[in-house]
Amino acid sequence: MNQTIIVTGGAGFIGTNFVLAWAKQGLGTVVNLDKLTYAGNLENLVELQHNPQHIFVHGDIGDQVLLARLLAEHQPCAVVNFAAESHVDRSIHGPEDFIQTNVVGTFHLLESVRAYWGKLNEVDKKAFRFLHVSTDEVYGSLGKDDAAFTETHAYAPNSPYSASKAASDHLVRAYHHTYGLPTLTTNCSNNYGPHHFPEKLIPLVIHNALAGKPLPIYGTGQQIRDWLYVEDHCAAIRRVLEVGKVGEVYNVGGWNEKPNIEVVKILCRMLDAKKPRADGKPYADQITFVEDRLGHDQRYAIDATKIARELGWKPQETFETGIEKTVNWYLENQDWVNNITSGDYRHWVEKHYVERGEELA
Repeated sequence: MNQTIIVTGGAGFIGTNFVLAWAKQGLGTVVNLDKLTYAGNLENLVELQHNPQHIFVHGDIGDQVLLARLLAEHQPCAVVNFAAESHVDRSIHGPEDFIQTNVVGTFHLLESVRAYWGKLNEVDKKAFRFLHVSTDEVYGSLGKDDAAFTETHAYAPNSPYSASKAASDHLVRAYHHTYGLPTLTTNCSNNYGPHHFPEKLIPLVIHNALAGKPLPIYGTGQQIRDWLYVEDHCAAIRRVLEVGKVGEVYNVGGWNEKPNIEVVKILCRMLDAKKPRADGKPYADQITFVEDRLGHDQRYAIDATKIARELGWKPQETFETGIEKTVNWYLENQDWVNNITSGDYRHWVEKHYVERGEELA
């Protein structure tokens, strides 16, 4: 079977980790299509710049002419779709980009893939897969004692971001049921790990702590998330791609529920030990509580029983081992952090938190 795959959004956080692991394991050629918005970073892929099995293409999943050319030229056996606008706060301030990329872009991608798939011979058509990477946020918010999200949980998105991802999930489902396109969908919990753009909680806290800036925590910090180490997530996607049942949804979680404030305090203690402040004070002194964001979901939790039972996947990292690897990576890669936290990123962060009365300078 042709082991060429197309990965969309492969210069972003999760996509980068997936592409790097795919190349490291020698699993075949990756055609990496990325629009290179603020969160897409070619520096993530520098170790692959001389690897003939990694082909980077700067482009948009909404460009059907480009997609048709790439599909015809490379004849992939699978398309893995990571391309998405993914930050809830950005979706609140500017929802249109989320609709265009996550809904309209996914539609154009599906149309292009359907046209390509329809022309394959029967053997290749049967082997082909379209894997759509989504989020637990499509399920809405859980109460403190509610059971974790399963694959049959009703969709109840609460932000423009999660609504746009829910729409894309529904499109993928519809293309399988209407056209027979062999799709797979994964819904993951909060990822963390190397190459994470520092607008999300864990990399933002590490970056701000080391820079001597406030560590902004929404509300009381009691919002609960399930944390999944990104390399575990990538292993789950490979497993679903390999043996997942066509048309199925698989929830991917880390079995690590923690309130945000606990995560922040863990990070502070780790940084206290690994890179103490010059004045000897604890990083926790920098914690600053800010006004909660609009429509903030209280709790997400993934029940990953199905993927464990049916496909034999379980996370290899505990939160303790994963967060240790993550902090070490950021401490060892400060040049990477500094390069991407200039310009547009800083302007956005300043605007976002100044609106909440926070001074980040």
